[in-house]
Amino acid sequence: MTDNAFPSWPDIAPELINVAAGRAPADTVIRQGKWVNVHTREVLDNHDIAIKSGRIAYVGPDASYCSGPDTQVIEAKGRFMIPGLCDAHMHIESGMLTPAEFARAVIPHGTTSMFTDPHEIANVMGLEGVRLMHDEALLQPVNIFTQMPSCAPSAPGLETTGFEITAEDVAEAMAWPGIVGLGEMMNFPGVANADPKMLAEIAATQRAGKTVGGHYASPDLGRDFAAYVAGGPADDHEGTCEADAIARMRQGMRAMVRLGSAWYDVEAQITAITEKGLDPRNFILCTDDCHSGTLVNDGHMNRVVRHAIACGCDPLIALQMATINTATHFGLERDIGSITPGRRADVILTSDLTALPIELVVARGQIVAESGSIKVDCPHLDWPDHARGTVHLGHELSAQDFELTAPEGANAVTANVIGMVENQAPTKALKAELPVRDGLVEGEGETCQIALVERHQATGSVTNAFVSGFGYRGKMAMASTVAHDSHHMIVVGTDRDQMALAANRLAEVGGGVTIFRDGEELALVELPIAGLMSDRPATEVAAKAQKLGEAMEACGCSLNNAYMQHSLLALVVIPELRISDLGLVDVRTFEMIPVIEPVT
Repeated sequence: MTDNAFPSWPDIAPELINVAAGRAPADTVIRQGKWVNVHTREVLDNHDIAIKSGRIAYVGPDASYCSGPDTQVIEAKGRFMIPGLCDAHMHIESGMLTPAEFARAVIPHGTTSMFTDPHEIANVMGLEGVRLMHDEALLQPVNIFTQMPSCAPSAPGLETTGFEITAEDVAEAMAWPGIVGLGEMMNFPGVANADPKMLAEIAATQRAGKTVGGHYASPDLGRDFAAYVAGGPADDHEGTCEADAIARMRQGMRAMVRLGSAWYDVEAQITAITEKGLDPRNFILCTDDCHSGTLVNDGHMNRVVRHAIACGCDPLIALQMATINTATHFGLERDIGSITPGRRADVILTSDLTALPIELVVARGQIVAESGSIKVDCPHLDWPDHARGTVHLGHELSAQDFELTAPEGANAVTANVIGMVENQAPTKALKAELPVRDGLVEGEGETCQIALVERHQATGSVTNAFVSGFGYRGKMAMASTVAHDSHHMIVVGTDRDQMALAANRLAEVGGGVTIFRDGEELALVELPIAGLMSDRPATEVAAKAQKLGEAMEACGCSLNNAYMQHSLLALVVIPELRISDLGLVDVRTFEMIPVIEPVT
């Protein structure tokens, strides 16, 4: 499969030359706008853009000589002409949408290039799932570049996935037309300790001349960080403070700084640019994870750029961080990321560089959205039936599957508890004194139960532990087959009967997210494709996701976008505590620890 048959610059260089020289007419001319040049960080009034075969042929003060009788003319009317926005690191699956529906949701927000890591589906369907995501991405009218997932499982020995990605898989994928690099290298201890498999994946990517994505989630910026950087990852998006951004940039990495639905890491790190005055070329904006509600109601990369500006960043620098900086990082600055000759004609018209209203979006020379409405088709793949049947529990679950037995004779126990941190991916390692009733450990107050239910191999395995911070009250439970990165099923609840109801419901519908209270289902988001995505329109999925959020609030949860944090409770590569199908994981040491502390 080719990149939607889109011509390369060399393929159409003669056409571009003839238009620029006035020997042939342009397909489209955008007239009289303010040219935002991200190469020089300046705004030039009264400029035109001439487009031929989806690429820019000319940018200058007067393109009238490039026009012919059939040339389409778009009147900029003095508005700013900025490059289409790029998301440097993201997971389409986190939007609960297929690539086609994700594209349909973000195009009106001005996103024309995405760098996606489909490691969610890789954990469920292996290389086949990656290929399906890659192939649907290439059908879209905007640029969706795929990074080959590097870590399935994310931490070998600490979790079991549906499939494993091998170094041979990575080497094979590097030859696919839409693969732009290696997805985030989450096994940072493996790289720091020179694990042969991790280094083989990095080597295959580097030999293909492509970019190695990073993921260093430890706060330790000492020897382990130095060893990780020496291993080859070229960027990192796991920073949460100014020192993290500075350390990465000083070591020659790109600091990718995210504003997702629940990850608010821009404000704490952008001071490296706005206050410390460091060179912004190596600072890149991204989303990482945005669910459908954020995309429909708040925006995508336009939201991130606005936020960076609100945090004190110069608007032109913020735009560089979402355009040319991203393109340069992936070796694509001669293809995307700026409004200059030869590049793909990805252009936004906006009347305000700070508020950034997205008034017209041109992608590959075609009007794709105007005033918030999409104007093009986003084609779907025909997903195979087995991609829609991935939830295998082994048996119908009951309350007994969620019991956690106390040591004999105990009236209370000390438990290791996962502690939520609002608006951040990391958790806290907490301890709580919990009561014992009828020989079973019970949650109390802010502490409720969490379970990880195996759903790939139908083993019937259920791992039980405790989590604190959701604020749930009453008899309720929430279950999700989105459980980064192993994507088993996470169930959080205050009542074991409700936990069983929620888990069995997701097996019935083939995956998704549901919440029960007092035996009644309050909300359901069906995600039948790999238990991760829906191929329904984003507006429909967002409406169901909104009901889910309202149901969580009705059950006592007041955390911002708590669903996103719920879905990360099994991500065993982000400190401090996580749950896996093998038990409770201390990510500070990458060791299993007991849920109940032994009596000394």
